[in-house]
Amino acid sequence: MHKKIIVGITQGDTNGIGYEVLIKSLSDSRINELCTPVVYGSSRLLGFYKKLCTGTENFNVHITQTATELHYKMVNLIPCVPEQFAAEPGKMTEEGAQAALQALERAVEDLRSGKIHVLVTGPFNKQNMKREGFAFPGHTEYLANAFSVKDPLMLLCSQGMRVGVVTGHVPLALVPSELTKEKILQKIKLMDQTLKKDFTIRQPRMAVLGLNPHAGDGGLIGTEEQEVITPAIEEANRSGILAFGPYPADGFFAAAEYRKFDAVLAMYHDQGLIPFKALSFHQGVNFTAGLPVIRTSPDHGTAYRLAGEDKASPESMLAAIFMACDIYRTRRRNQEIASERLHEG
Repeated sequence: MHKKIIVGITQGDTNGIGYEVLIKSLSDSRINELCTPVVYGSSRLLGFYKKLCTGTENFNVHITQTATELHYKMVNLIPCVPEQFAAEPGKMTEEGAQAALQALERAVEDLRSGKIHVLVTGPFNKQNMKREGFAFPGHTEYLANAFSVKDPLMLLCSQGMRVGVVTGHVPLALVPSELTKEKILQKIKLMDQTLKKDFTIRQPRMAVLGLNPHAGDGGLIGTEEQEVITPAIEEANRSGILAFGPYPADGFFAAAEYRKFDAVLAMYHDQGLIPFKALSFHQGVNFTAGLPVIRTSPDHGTAYRLAGEDKASPESMLAAIFMACDIYRTRRRNQEIASERLHEG
C-alpha cells in the first residue's frame, strides 16, 4: 500500500516565479523520498519554464487527469488550465490570474475529498485576482471560507521564529477597530493549540506585541494596550496559557527578544511580517493554522521582476513542502496515539 504523503502544489500566477521555484524544488532528490508531489497546472507552461531553469535537465513529470492515478515515484501533473494559455514572464495578465484560480479550485477540491494529504500554494497577485472576480484578500481567507472556518491564524514560520497576526489582510486604518479583547484572546488560544498540536511544543511561551509605539507608554500614546490587549493576555493566563506582554514591537525585534519565545503574536500584518521577512525571508513559510486541513506556502509573492530570469530561490518553497509533510506526520501520529488510548480505555 502506498504510504508516502501526497502533496498538492498549485502553480500560482503563471507569469511570476511560481513555476521556477516549483521546478527547482521538485528537482531536489529529497522530495521523492519524502512525498509524492502533485502539481496543479499546465504541462505546456511547466515545459516553458523548465527550459529557463539550469540544472533541471533530468526533471520529468507524469501527466495524469486525476489524483487517484498517480506515479508515486515521480512528480505528477494534473492539467487544469487551457493548454493555449501562454506564459508572459513578468507581466500581470488576465490569463495568469485565471490559471492561478483554476489550479487552486481543483487542488482544494482534491484536498477536501482526501485525494491529496496537504496543500502547498504557489503565489498569486492579489490585485490581479481581484480583477478576475476573486472575492478574497488572499489564500488564507479563501481557504477559511472553503472549509467553513471563521477566523484562522496566519502563522509565519522559519527555523528561528514564528510570527502570527491578529488582523490579516485589512487596511491599516481599520486595525484599531478590528482589535477586540475577544479577537485577541481567540488568536492567542489558536496559537497555543497549533504550537501544541502541529509543532509538538508541550508548554508554548508566546509573546504578544502592543499596537502603539512603546506599547502605548502607559496610555500616553494610545489605550488599546490597557483596554483590550492586556485584558486578553490576562484571561489567557487564567486558563493556563503562557502568554506575555504587551511588548513594544521595535525594541522586541531589535533586541532579538523573539528568541526567548516559541511564537510571537503581532497586532497587524506589517508589524509582524516586516521583521519576519527581514530576518527569515528565504526560509520563511506561511502556515494557515486553525484549518481542518494542512496548507502552507512560500513566504514570497509573484516577484514579477525576477520571473523568467532563473534567479528565484527555491528555498522557501522547499521549506513549505517540508513543513507541510512534518505537520501531516505530527497530526497522524497524534491521531494514532489518541486511538491507542481510546482502545486501552
